[in-house]
Amino acid sequence: MSVRQHWARSGDHVDLHPVHAEPRPVTLTAEPQRVTLDLERTALLVVDMQNDFCHPDGWLGSIGVDVAGARAAIEPCAQLTTAARAAGVPVTWVNWGNRPDLANLPAGVIHVYDSDGTGGGIGDRAGRSEAVLTAGSWGARVVDELVVAPADMAVTKYRMSGFTDTDLDSILRLNGIDTLLFAGVNADQCVLATLMEAAALGYNVLMVEGAATTTSPDFCLQATLYNTRQCFGFTVDWAELVAALRDAT
Repeated sequence: MSVRQHWARSGDHVDLHPVHAEPRPVTLTAEPQRVTLDLERTALLVVDMQNDFCHPDGWLGSIGVDVAGARAAIEPCAQLTTAARAAGVPVTWVNWGNRPDLANLPAGVIHVYDSDGTGGGIGDRAGRSEAVLTAGSWGARVVDELVVAPADMAVTKYRMSGFTDTDLDSILRLNGIDTLLFAGVNADQCVLATLMEAAALGYNVLMVEGAATTTSPDFCLQATLYNTRQCFGFTVDWAELVAALRDAT
């Protein structure tokens, strides 16, 4: 992703006009209606596809959560990110990566992940994770099955939403992005929280079914898809989206 607002400069002249690429419209079969979006103004956000959530030896696995639901997103995300790059759609990885001292985390966030105060929550050792959801740790890294390309962007988050207290909004706006495709885990938690805040900020939002999955019960996923369609934006099947992106290359 390159900042489109960079000025063209010489010794005696500065051109303040931003770069405007020709629109590249693509129409998708989506719910509740078909959607036409401009690939030149679209980005793919992949949320929390990291070891602490998706690896059997990560944090969730260590506390007894079946991570099969999270791992179900790996192959769809692999195909989706590859197709997005080929179609010129920027890929941004949004992962939990807290400060080791937890100085910017409110008490409520810390409590949710260690509700009885006995340890095993954010910043603690759990399973193979030497410091749960901590920047620079194994648990904060994207799972090995997914490729983070050199041209991809990475944004570190500290809440369920990838927008709260991060530079994600600035990065997207400076690159002329107004439409966001959401993949990753958990669909009903961090993906949905990020999507909801994006919608509140004025972005067009689409959740990618099958590439946005969850370890929660199925009724949580169904409620998430319903609310996305009803209140915030649209849902699109991951295979439909991959096919559309491939056709656009």
